[in-house]
Amino acid sequence: MEFEPVGMVVGGRTEVVDDDWGRETAVIRLDGLRFGPEALYGLEDFSHVEVVYHFDRVPVEKIETGARHPRGNPDWPLVGIFAQRGKNRPNRMGVSRCRVVRVDGLDVHVEGLDAVDGTPVLDLKPYMAEFGPRGELRQPEWATALMGDYYAPGASNTSSHGPKSL
Repeated sequence: MEFEPVGMVVGGRTEVVDDDWGRETAVIRLDGLRFGPEALYGLEDFSHVEVVYHFDRVPVEKIETGARHPRGNPDWPLVGIFAQRGKNRPNRMGVSRCRVVRVDGLDVHVEGLDAVDGTPVLDLKPYMAEFGPRGELRQPEWATALMGDYYAPGASNTSSHGPKSL
């Protein structure tokens, strides 16, 4: 199975750092050899877009397949790679929801994308409320603590985060 990126992240953060993604602005630039501006028609009518991308900077030898303490914090429980959202995933794929600022030709200007400059983008999908979770949500306390500063202070995501309590 092979994937060909539909575009790249341009601008925004150049270093992979865990927190404060909410203030980041970037452009998702579609591959002009494969797509025309019509591929983005109507996207500007949505407030948010889901972005699927490749963690291309994670070396193969750093991929996790078992359990670990999230962010290496021994105060948090040992949890499997599929019970956390770390970048060292088996297929090195990331998914993010971010705010659509504007669409201009082949460029989607976004805010709050947690991917760095040069990251290959595999797919874009408009976020529709009906695709959000149904029923009551739950997550462990460590996850709420971990995410406390992830989008802060310029948080633009649609969920609220509780206070960070380490």
